[in-house]
Amino acid sequence: MKIPLVDLKANYLSIKTEIDSAIQRVIDNTAFIMGENVKNFEIHFANFSNAKHAIGCSSGTSALHLALMAAEVGPDDEVITVPNTFIATTECITHVGATVKFVDVDPQTLLIDIDKLEHAITPQTKAIIVVHLYGQMPDMERIREIGKKSDLTIIEDSAQAHAAEFKGHSPGYYGDIATFSFFPAKNLGCFGDGGAVVTNDDKLAERIRLLVDHGRTTKYEHKIEGYNYRLDALQAAILDAKLPHLEKWTHLRRQHAKFYKDNLPSEVRTPSETENYKYVYYMYVLRTDKRDDLMAFLKEKEVSCGIHYPIPLHLQPAYSYRAYKSGDFPVAEKAAKEILSIPIYPEMTQEQLRYIVDSITEFFSI
Repeated sequence: MKIPLVDLKANYLSIKTEIDSAIQRVIDNTAFIMGENVKNFEIHFANFSNAKHAIGCSSGTSALHLALMAAEVGPDDEVITVPNTFIATTECITHVGATVKFVDVDPQTLLIDIDKLEHAITPQTKAIIVVHLYGQMPDMERIREIGKKSDLTIIEDSAQAHAAEFKGHSPGYYGDIATFSFFPAKNLGCFGDGGAVVTNDDKLAERIRLLVDHGRTTKYEHKIEGYNYRLDALQAAILDAKLPHLEKWTHLRRQHAKFYKDNLPSEVRTPSETENYKYVYYMYVLRTDKRDDLMAFLKEKEVSCGIHYPIPLHLQPAYSYRAYKSGDFPVAEKAAKEILSIPIYPEMTQEQLRYIVDSITEFFSI
């Protein structure tokens, strides 16, 4: 049985008529830039997120860049985040002229270690980017209080956390800004690149709307210099067609995760989910010190796997100028050697899930 890590075609086919109709309407109306498609999706995504504002943009990366610029983060500022994330989280910090400051992660959740976060804050710290890794949020109440105490902007990197919750609240409730990616493989993905910024702050929203579209107030009047970070209207229409299905897809992901949790062998460490946390399982990530051998075995079984992420950012060549070394962030480094993402997507069948569990069980019985 051949099982992909993500099955985008199965997702498309599940709502093919709705997607095709949405695309055709955009083509028929030749409304390709901004307009009603983008506006409608922004309204619907803001409502879904229980937020006042959602501003569509060109990618999850541009969403982070917009968030930092709106928060007026710049040279001489520090931004605290974690090393076990995709480089988009940190490259945007550097692009605004600020300094990346890493803190290690919690050994249980692999989310930001809040005790270490509190001790890492200095007078130069301007913001915290909290990464909701694999679809789980940390204790955002505590992080919000830490942020308030030091007058910091809290940015939630929610690229993997569509529909996630902490104590019943979505990304953007506790933080000043939440950023989303709609990369095709995300829980809510478009057919190319896309992103959004969510906030309840009117002033931040106003600045982000200017920045996303050349700083313009009318077609040829520009209040500030901005960027061409607009969300494509075709992608907005696709996202708007998919959004009503997100809760159902999230429920299915969580059901599949429960099957894994209940049936995988004890030799692998499975994700933990406790009360007050709604984990949406962008990835289902196992941990084992036999990761590479297990991955090779599953490849032979035609089960696709991934590693998210194999090299912590502080050890990436891009940050060699910072002179970090192995051992600086031991929890993130240890996790990078153990983590393995196995398939999880809404359209998975019980037969596929059982095959994966049986294959992993077989590996540990050899």
